[in-house]
Amino acid sequence: MNHLLTEEQLTHLAVKLLRENKKKELDLLLDELQPYDVAKIYTRLPDRLRSRFLVHLNNSFLADVIQELDRNWQIEILNNLGIDKKGEVLNLMDNDDLASLLDDLSPEKSSSLLAEMEQEESDFVKNILQYPEETAGRLMTNRFVWIRNYYTVQEAVEKLKSFAEYAETIHYLYVVDENRKLVGVVSYRDLILADAEEKIENIMYERVISVSVYTDQEEAARLMEKYDFLALPVVDENNVLQGIVTIDDMLDVIINEAYEDIEKLSATGKAIDFQTNSVTAAFRRLPWLILLLFIGILSGSIISHFQDTLNVVVSLAFFMPMISGMTGNTGTQSLAVVIRGLAKEDLNKGVVWRLIFREFCVGVIIGLTCGAIIAVIAFLWQGNAYLGLVVGLSLLLTIIIGTLSGTLIPLLLYRFRIDPAVASGPLITTLNDIFSISTYFSIATLFLNYLV
Repeated sequence: MNHLLTEEQLTHLAVKLLRENKKKELDLLLDELQPYDVAKIYTRLPDRLRSRFLVHLNNSFLADVIQELDRNWQIEILNNLGIDKKGEVLNLMDNDDLASLLDDLSPEKSSSLLAEMEQEESDFVKNILQYPEETAGRLMTNRFVWIRNYYTVQEAVEKLKSFAEYAETIHYLYVVDENRKLVGVVSYRDLILADAEEKIENIMYERVISVSVYTDQEEAARLMEKYDFLALPVVDENNVLQGIVTIDDMLDVIINEAYEDIEKLSATGKAIDFQTNSVTAAFRRLPWLILLLFIGILSGSIISHFQDTLNVVVSLAFFMPMISGMTGNTGTQSLAVVIRGLAKEDLNKGVVWRLIFREFCVGVIIGLTCGAIIAVIAFLWQGNAYLGLVVGLSLLLTIIIGTLSGTLIPLLLYRFRIDPAVASGPLITTLNDIFSISTYFSIATLFLNYLV
């Protein structure tokens, strides 16, 4: 019942078996665990036991374990392997994971590792490294099964069996012509249901959804989500099949992109986690906050411009935090809606205009509701209907402005191919402070004679 043990308990058991040299028992334990579990055990082991632990992992499983670890751990394991074993493990690692690892190493170290691999695998990884980061070309693997359209179902099944262990996925077989151009796709399910002598050209889908090697990884992820694919073929400009991207890589992309958007929305910039020291965390947050500080000074200058209005009707100051706060809140809500929508929707003019109109209507409904409530409160507090009118009308207009700014700013950034997540919550809030204060005091000045 090892699946019920915690990571700490599994590590303790592994250490005990290693120290007592119980090889058979340790092998049985490792056979029941996933690569992720074994990777966690390795990081918890005492230094002197790690090399002995690696001996119990076959090359294929060790390649999977390495891919579950952070960069420093990956390098440590590779350094602890002999030349022959290291080369075999590198050959078995997923191409995209290996390319990511080599990209972080020095050119000398990267070349050294590539030289220890088989020529075909080494050449493919070098090819991946030529493509820009965060593209489908950087994520693809050459471990897929291709067939020709004149194969019979029986021949396709035989080839699938031959390459099943090599392939990263066997859910799809890709049909290519004599020039390796992608002309069709057959699913594993189609093969099972078809007659053994049926020709592949009669059961394949000719309309193949594919992406270019230069397609952004987020767009590739959206395609897989839209069509519920488990893998997606990657082609060059001549429609020659170069590789495939698989669902496990796309999940990593989606999670990493979500983390990046959260960082940008919170204006923290680069990643900050529990292990980041205080100095580094502070300097990663400072750039945005300094920018917002100077923008905030503009808010103060606007208030000073309306100092006479504020001196005449001191009660206006009471509603300032509420006006600016509500404007920022509605803007941030709209921003979150737009950012989430951009990750899932295909934008066109119709969709954009419907979204803008929808958010405008939302702003009007929220503004009318909140404006009416605060107008009544202001009137009952001061007994001045005009004060209620000023506060209520200001809240209505600023909520509409805040909602529209939270909608339009990320859409405009997206239009100009700038990551809309940079329209961070703090930025939208600060800009809306300026809009709300300007609107509030402009309306108050207009009705000043009625407020005294």
